[in-house]
Amino acid sequence: QVQLVESGGGLVQPGGSLRLSCAASGSILRFYAMGWYRQAPGNQRELVATISSGGSTNYADSVKGRFTISRDNPKNTVYLQMNSLKPEDTAVYYCKANRMGYSATWGQGTQVTVSS
Repeated sequence: QVQLVESGGGLVQPGGSLRLSCAASGSILRFYAMGWYRQAPGNQRELVATISSGGSTNYADSVKGRFTISRDNPKNTVYLQMNSLKPEDTAVYYCKANRMGYSATWGQGTQVTVSS
């Protein structure tokens, strides 16, 4: 079973950028569809972006044009490049791995705070 560890969160001013990383171990990442989700206090967890094993991407409307999901299969890592950050992007960001026939796996999350 794959294990996931997110990193790269932090405090950034509005308009700034961050790059989140999701490092996988215990399995080969290229077999998995991957996603980034986020959860703000008092809100449900919501989808931010997904990338299939073949590289097809999908984004929430709220982040289209600002965020980019990518994967580096040799490094077993998925990234979320976040530009033009807004205060409403503040949340805990989670990485998720999906593979047919296996239970979904979540990382522990990384906090992103956008504030001046």
